[in-house]
Amino acid sequence: MTVRPLIAVPAYRLGPGRVERWPEGGYGVPAPYLDALRRAGARTAIVAPGEMADPGELIGPFDGLLLVGGGDVDPMRYGAQPGAHNYGVDPERDAFEIALVHAADRAAIPTLCICRGAQVLNVAFGGTLHQHLPDIDGLLEHGVPLDGTMAMHDVDTAQETKLGGAVTVPTLRCSSHHHQGIATVGRGLTVSGRSSDGLVEAIERDIRETGWLVGVQWHPEETAATDAAQQALFDTLIRLAGDHAVGAGAR
Repeated sequence: MTVRPLIAVPAYRLGPGRVERWPEGGYGVPAPYLDALRRAGARTAIVAPGEMADPGELIGPFDGLLLVGGGDVDPMRYGAQPGAHNYGVDPERDAFEIALVHAADRAAIPTLCICRGAQVLNVAFGGTLHQHLPDIDGLLEHGVPLDGTMAMHDVDTAQETKLGGAVTVPTLRCSSHHHQGIATVGRGLTVSGRSSDGLVEAIERDIRETGWLVGVQWHPEETAATDAAQQALFDTLIRLAGDHAVGAGAR
């Protein structure tokens, strides 16, 4: 029997009026993330903040975890004061996703963290963030979400890493729109990708650790349909999640 692993995808909050005829707001996940997971053979389930008492219990039925993009992590989470350019801060979402990352790590559940998700991963393990990249001299254009801008730039991958093993190419062409970035790398994490300006673009749990926990600062879901190396991130997640499903007993 072919096992189609079940992937948890935490949603983000949609404020009142964000969606027509939803006066109370709601929760959502952009379709390209789910499309990339389904191309890889996954079943998907959207989960939302407010559902969890025990993160281990919530993650237990799942074979993999995907954290998606969105607003800024609360600077208080990494010992900083709010900056002038912060947007979309949602402490409840931060707490939910950080708890899920730790639960997935403890259970060795394969996890891919994208854009904001990579920042959540870094902060979850004690790392810090640059709050506004345009304020830093010498950086490439990485896109500013509130300005509606994006950029395409290369990311060099470290081959002896989980990222390198997934994409199998030394350089990726990446869709990027993030005004924040990783500053101090969190405990037990290693850098597995950088852009030419030196900015950290990918992190992961140390290669010696069990499990597969990878964070990428760009948006692979946006180009994965036409770029096999970007789709390979989702394919690897689902292949490993399938192994987890078999080991746990197919549901």
